[in-house]
Amino acid sequence: QMPGVVVGRVNLTARRLALRWKPEEVGADAIRDAVEALGFRLVPFDPDKLSNVAETARRGLLRAMAVAGFAAANIMLLSVAVWAGNAQDMDPTTRALMHWVSALIAIPAVAYAGQPFFRSAVTALKGKALNMDVPISLAVLLATGVSLVETLRGAPDVYFDSATALLFFLLIGRFLEQSARGRARSAVEHLLALNATAITVLCDDGVQRTLAPEAVGPGMRVFVPVGGRIPVDGHVVDG
Repeated sequence: QMPGVVVGRVNLTARRLALRWKPEEVGADAIRDAVEALGFRLVPFDPDKLSNVAETARRGLLRAMAVAGFAAANIMLLSVAVWAGNAQDMDPTTRALMHWVSALIAIPAVAYAGQPFFRSAVTALKGKALNMDVPISLAVLLATGVSLVETLRGAPDVYFDSATALLFFLLIGRFLEQSARGRARSAVEHLLALNATAITVLCDDGVQRTLAPEAVGPGMRVFVPVGGRIPVDGHVVDG
């Protein structure tokens, strides 16, 4: 809808926006500001930096998943003890101690492991929009907050195990999704690599000339070395 923008296509798998616009009507800075106002970060495409960013994000998700899994496993052990104690008249002081230990494990774990969802939710809300990370963040924060209040009150039921387990399973899904996107992106990059960037043309006088693909026209004779990629459609006349 922006004046001067001719075409805008988004590849959700590669997270890439391809734009074509009229420079006399709108500038690149104005387009970037419009996209960032919607809550998305926009930078010029650089394949090397893109792979580094993807690898950094993958490692961050892996660390968050490890923290959430560690917290969920340990809090679940404490919760099982509390549940068994409730069936056998556990002393309220012992139960409160179990809840406080769970809180000490859960709160730092949620603060760290929930960052991928919290950052995404804040970005969406700044852009006056909603995404799936908003309800996820609300669920985790509310479960943790209610559990802390119940612990302060000495109540018999808390939900630290639910909050950390939810984060753990959601992070597994996010990690698998990003891995699948990485494989898809790698496949696309390999397909693009099949396109030749320079073509060797045999002239009538026998001289070889190197031309760009768009400069090769019908009737030209192209030389393809053994094991090389065939750069254009045509008929094999020799070899």
